[in-house]
Amino acid sequence: MSQTLEHADPLAERRARSTRLRKRAKTRRTGGSVLFHAFALAVLVVILYPAVWMLMSSFKPGNEIIGSVSLLPTGGGLQNYATALEGIGGISFWTFVLNSLILAAGSVVGILLSCSLAAYAFARVRFRGRNLFFVCMIATMLLPFHVVIIPQYIVFNELGMINTYWPLLLGKFLATESFFVFLMIQFIRGLPRELDEAAVIDGAGHPRIFFSIILPLMKPALVTSAIFAFIWSWNDFFGPLLYLKEPGMYTMPLALRLYVDQTSTSDYGAQMAMAILALLPVLLFFFAFQRQLVGGVATQGLKG
Repeated sequence: MSQTLEHADPLAERRARSTRLRKRAKTRRTGGSVLFHAFALAVLVVILYPAVWMLMSSFKPGNEIIGSVSLLPTGGGLQNYATALEGIGGISFWTFVLNSLILAAGSVVGILLSCSLAAYAFARVRFRGRNLFFVCMIATMLLPFHVVIIPQYIVFNELGMINTYWPLLLGKFLATESFFVFLMIQFIRGLPRELDEAAVIDGAGHPRIFFSIILPLMKPALVTSAIFAFIWSWNDFFGPLLYLKEPGMYTMPLALRLYVDQTSTSDYGAQMAMAILALLPVLLFFFAFQRQLVGGVATQGLKG
């Protein structure tokens, strides 16, 4: 019996020690998890504070936005939204929305069509000078937009396109957005060439290969490009400011500027309300395609 106790005591000690170690490890994991989540929440508050402040300010009177540091509104209600929906300068709010939608939708269509064709040519078609043209296209990504402002404005002015939407849309249909071309080139290069070779054996040419094989497999890249193109066009301020002269053709970013006047009274409350309303189409567009953006992978169309 004494021998049994001698063997049991070390076994019990090992079990107790193992239990203590597991508790310590669990405590450390719990403490680390708490610190991580606290840090993440602090960063989230810092990131979201401007958006929350703008949302709360849209319910405040104009004088309270500038003269108070309080986050919660004390008055105003929905009056700012009513003012924003009425429009400004005799121009309806929905006119600005329609103008922005025309440019955003045109940009998406132009970029998806032209950039996908250019990307297919660089990735799949062999032609003389392909590498040189590819290097030149990449080089354009290094040029700041401000470098080409004056030459572009002179060209469009000579063509009589100032105060029209053509300067803002024409380049989108000519594959001048090098970022999207490069994005699609890299995606197409990841697709097996055996698909093209099999289609060539069946007698298909480049148009049939592109529209029947490559384009359906490019869905993740197309969705990503569409989201970025829509957001960038919707939020573009400098382009419309440079080429559009009539207030009736202004987009939402330009309409926001109309509420701030340095020579007279500025309606900051209506400006904040219109800023919130201007965010809604972008959020809706993103949420409509986020499942395809997140869930799409390069091999999605190859599974069978």
